Amino acid sequence: MARLARNDGSWGVIASIAANDGSAAHEIPRKLAARDVVARDFSDTVHALCMLHGQQPGLIEHALRRNAQPLAQDWLREASEAFTVERHYLAQLVAAAGHAPSTPGQAESEAAIIGQHHALEMLAQSERAGCATGAVVALLLDWTVIRRTLDAAAERFGVTPPPLVLPIDAEIETMVMSLGGSPGVERAMAFGAQQLLAQHRGLWNLLDARASARGRL
Repeated sequence: MARLARNDGSWGVIASIAANDGSAAHEIPRKLAARDVVARDFSDTVHALCMLHGQQPGLIEHALRRNAQPLAQDWLREASEAFTVERHYLAQLVAAAGHAPSTPGQAESEAAIIGQHHALEMLAQSERAGCATGAVVALLLDWTVIRRTLDAAAERFGVTPPPLVLPIDAEIETMVMSLGGSPGVERAMAFGAQQLLAQHRGLWNLLDARASARGRL
């Protein structure tokens, strides 16, 4: 990601945002990807991620239906089809993990994730050209980090990870550069990316707090 962040233009801005503000910069995904954490932390993580991104329609589908940037329509459709694989993977992991671990403040945690999901729905349905697309781009870039966490959980729970079929960085870069034709659109795409990544950071912070709460039981 650091290499991509050196590119110029709208792609360079979004790649830099993803590198600096995304899951790769958070301590919890790194700990989980190390595979040496307790099973209940993996279970809590897959349940939370499924609440945020496991529903359909999700962020990409809402962006596709809003169609604020018609030039992105085909690319969004392909991204939606690819993310369906990740959604099924999440469902497999949740089933293998069993119930979410008992944690103080469970109701408040669920309400917080529901609020994050609603915020992403609103972001994806923005009429501001570029906002939803920027959020989708950030999701796909950040998911490569999240996938490492999911694969670590899969190893723990005996699930075989499916191939990662999301668009590669070069394809995303081409799409971003074709859409970022004006300063206004570029700002909107950057805003969408920042907001998506803020929700992910919030989720990791919540999972960190929940793990600490369980450790105090």
